[in-house]
Amino acid sequence: MTSPITARRLPDEADLAQGSIPAALEDETFAGPAPDSATDGEVIDPQGAMKPLVSPAASLLRFITCGSVDDGKSTLIGRLLFETNSVFDDQMEALKRDTKKFGTTGEDLDFALLVDGLSAEREQGITIDVAYRYFSTGNRAFIIADTPGHEQYTRNMATGASQAELAIILVDARKGILSQTRRHSFITSLVGIKSVIVAINKMDLVDYSEARFEEIKRGYQAILPTLGFTDVTFVPVSAKAGDNIVAPSPNTPWYRGETLLERLETVEPETFDAGAEPFRLPVQWVNRPNLDFRGFSGSIVGGKVARGDAIVALPSGGRSRVKGVFGPDGEVASAEAGEAVTITLTDEIDVSRGDVITAANAPTGVSRSFSGDLLWMANRPLIKGGRMIVKIGSAQTPATLSSLDGAIDIHSYETRPADALTMNEIGRVKLTAERPVVALPYGENRDLGAFILIDPVSNETVALGVVRTVGEPEAVAPEGHAENRSGLARLADLWLGEAARGGAEHRAEHRQAKIRARIAGSVLVGFLALIFQMPLLLVPVLALLDFLLRPFLAVAFGADRLPEERKLDPTVVDEGGGI
Repeated sequence: MTSPITARRLPDEADLAQGSIPAALEDETFAGPAPDSATDGEVIDPQGAMKPLVSPAASLLRFITCGSVDDGKSTLIGRLLFETNSVFDDQMEALKRDTKKFGTTGEDLDFALLVDGLSAEREQGITIDVAYRYFSTGNRAFIIADTPGHEQYTRNMATGASQAELAIILVDARKGILSQTRRHSFITSLVGIKSVIVAINKMDLVDYSEARFEEIKRGYQAILPTLGFTDVTFVPVSAKAGDNIVAPSPNTPWYRGETLLERLETVEPETFDAGAEPFRLPVQWVNRPNLDFRGFSGSIVGGKVARGDAIVALPSGGRSRVKGVFGPDGEVASAEAGEAVTITLTDEIDVSRGDVITAANAPTGVSRSFSGDLLWMANRPLIKGGRMIVKIGSAQTPATLSSLDGAIDIHSYETRPADALTMNEIGRVKLTAERPVVALPYGENRDLGAFILIDPVSNETVALGVVRTVGEPEAVAPEGHAENRSGLARLADLWLGEAARGGAEHRAEHRQAKIRARIAGSVLVGFLALIFQMPLLLVPVLALLDFLLRPFLAVAFGADRLPEERKLDPTVVDEGGGI
C-alpha cells in the first residue's frame, strides 16, 4: 500500500538520477532534531567544536608601500595577498584574464593588477591613486596603502602616509636610491612614521647579489641621520618571484634576517600615544535636535573625558563642566581618544564648529601664527604673501603666508634659501591666520598639528603640512574674566583696558595707551574750562571727574562692548580675494 505522503510527490528525473527520495517528502518526514536529555540542562552550541578558519588577529597594523616609479610596489602587495591566501577564486580567474590583456610579466601572473584597478593605471602600467587593501594572518591584521611613485602624484603618496604607522620603502636593485626615493623617505619622516622596512626589490635581476644589496644598504644608511626613523630593517626581496616575501628564499642563503611578512607580524612601530594627552575634542557639529538638548559632536583626538570634568572651549575661553557623554549607543560614563562622541555641558557657553573643547588644565595652543613644514602640491608657485584658507582640525580660517624660510633640498635634506615653492617642493613656512586657531606641534598631537591649505577661489587643496612651533599665545579668558564679571570689578577692568584682545603684552600696551589718552583728554578738558573762564578752583575738579567718570559714560552708552570679530565664510570670496 502506498503511503499517503509518498503519493503526494513522485520522484522526478533529478531524484532518479541521484537515487534520492523526493525532497518534499524528505522535508515532510523530517521530525527535527532529537530532544535534549531530560537530565542534561545545559545548552549545546552546535558550532562549539568548530575551529575558526583564521585566528583572531592580535593587533592591527596600517602601513604603506612607497618608493620611485616602477620599483614594484603594487607587485609586492599583490604577492603578499597571494601568498597569504587573501585572493579569492574569482579574483584569480580575473587576474589570469587581465594578465593576458594588460600584463607586463610575460607568461607569469602580473600581481600588480590585483591592486591597480583604474583603467588608466592598467593601460599605463603605473599607480595613480592610493589603493587600500586588507588581509590578515593568525598573528595580525593589516591595512595596506599602495601609493604612486610618479613625482606628479606625490600628493597622493603623502595622503596615504598620513594615516600609516609603518612604511615599506622599495628600492630597485638595478637603479639604487633615486630622487623620488629620497623624497618619499623625507615625507614619510615628515608625517611622523618612525618604523620603516627598506625592501630592496628585483634581486632576481641582479642575480641575488649580496654585494649589490650591501651597497644599496650603505647608501640608504648614509641618509638616515637626517631622517627621524628609529627602527629601520633591510630585506632583499623579489616581488615577482616571491623571494623572502613569506618564506626564506634559497636564492639568498647569505641573508639570515626575517622575511617581509615575519617582520610585519612582529614589528611594534612607535606611534603617537593620544591616550596619554590631555582631553581634546575638535567640534565638528553642534547637535541641536530640540530645545532641550545642545551637544557638541566630534572625535576625541587626545586623552579621555568623563561626566563632571572641567573643560575650556577654545579659542573663546569659555569654561564649564561636562554634563553628559554620549556615544553611538547612548550615554556612557566616559570616552577616550579615537571615539566619536557628543558631550553636553552644564553651562550655556558659546561653542561652534571649529572650536576645540579641552581639559581645563591643558595647554591652550591658541595663536594666530605658527611655523611648519609644508608640501606644495599646486601647479603655480607659492610665494610670500599668498592668501589661502588654512584648515586645522575642524577649523577653517583665511591665512597669509607671512614668511618663506627656505626649501628643502631633496638630495641633501638641507634648507636652502627660496623665494618660491614649486610643485612637489617642501618648504619651511610661517602662516598668520585672520582669527586665532588651536594648533599644537605635530609631535604633541597628530590631529591638531596637521593642516592643509585650500585655494579660496577654486577650493582646491594646494598644500599639506605639519606644525613645528606655535606663535605667541592669544589671551584665553580665565575664570572670572571681565566678560564674566559684573559691578565695580568689571568697570575697573574696562577702565584699565583689560577687555582688549590679544596676549598679555598687548593688554599691557593697550592699558598704558588708554591711560595716557585719558590723561591727555582730561588736560584738554581743563584747558577748555580755562578758555571759557571757569573758576580756577573748579578746573582741576572738572578734569579729575572727566578722568574718572568717562568709563561710566562708555558703559551708559554701550561703548564699552568690544565689537565681535566678523566671522568669515571661507567659501565666500570678496572682490579681489585670493589674487
